[in-house]
Amino acid sequence: MSQQSTVSAADTPIKFAYWVPNVSGGLVISKIEQRTGWDIDYNRELAQLAEQNGFDYALSQIRFTAGYGAEYQHEPVSFSQALLAATQKLRVIAAILPGPWHPAVVAKQIATLDHLSQGRIAVNIVSGWFKSEFTALGEPWLEHDERYRRSEEFIRALKGIWTQDSFTFRGDFYRFHDYSLKPKPVQRPHPEIFQGGSSRAARDMASRVSDWYFTNGNSVEGIKAQIDDIRAKATKEGHSVKIGVNAFIIARDSEAEAKAVLAEIIEKADPAAVNAFGHEVKQAGRASPEGEGNWAKSSFEDLVQYNDGFKTNLIGSPEQIAERIVALKAVGVDLVLAGFLHYHEEIEYFGKRVLPRVRELESGALGRVAA
Repeated sequence: MSQQSTVSAADTPIKFAYWVPNVSGGLVISKIEQRTGWDIDYNRELAQLAEQNGFDYALSQIRFTAGYGAEYQHEPVSFSQALLAATQKLRVIAAILPGPWHPAVVAKQIATLDHLSQGRIAVNIVSGWFKSEFTALGEPWLEHDERYRRSEEFIRALKGIWTQDSFTFRGDFYRFHDYSLKPKPVQRPHPEIFQGGSSRAARDMASRVSDWYFTNGNSVEGIKAQIDDIRAKATKEGHSVKIGVNAFIIARDSEAEAKAVLAEIIEKADPAAVNAFGHEVKQAGRASPEGEGNWAKSSFEDLVQYNDGFKTNLIGSPEQIAERIVALKAVGVDLVLAGFLHYHEEIEYFGKRVLPRVRELESGALGRVAA
């Protein structure tokens, strides 16, 4: 990373997003009590609480079929619309799965939502890890790198539709002939485009076309290695990418209290569901040329949280968590994507006890850079 980009990152406060619980079962595959609801009333109130407590984004999840504790699933685009209507500043990211969705449909849906929300909608393009979901829908299950190749075409199509008239595109998965969408989105040049993944194909794709790259939870060192790789590749492409990292946050008055909660989550994990989830995601990763994916090195304990959120280690007292967040920012993280056990009370606790300390530490770091 260049000195210029480091200073720029230091100038910009780290952002926060939360996983929207529009899917039942909470954010851990455990039978521990989770005072979190998946219904719209709970989620409207949650979005308002998040907005009031310093969160910048909310990410609506995509799941078409039940599995691993997720018995019920609300569709993310329409759910995002409800959250946008209930808030004034919060930006909502709707997860999109190429295959079931066509880019022209998504482009039109999101352009309309962009007008309704005055420019607060974004998309997260999910390349897919859940083979059973595709087969249940009668959709072809592509090989690992082919899924990312399709996602890249999907993103190129979205960008073209949103920014060009008479858009023409000839890809292997999507084709357009003089297509014009009107009205265009409010946001310029287009609504933000997020994507996830930790494989080489995911990083390569982000370096070419995505605005944001989400990675699974990891150590500071592991995250830095990914960021250095993706930003070096993006520089060669004349592109820039912002980085978001997944974290399951357990903030309590003391480290001992927080660790006790983590221990209880793991102790009450559902072994059959965790192992089934692990088999599904590791099988998807092994199909990549390098034989790895997001969850290649995840233990049973890691897999209890869907996206390796425990690995990021935002578990402890408010002071400890704030220091670790600033350490993530120091290696290039622009956003923390958070999950919680009991959303309403924990988002409020985070906003009152953790976030002010993060901003204090950022101010101190900025002062040192300026000096």
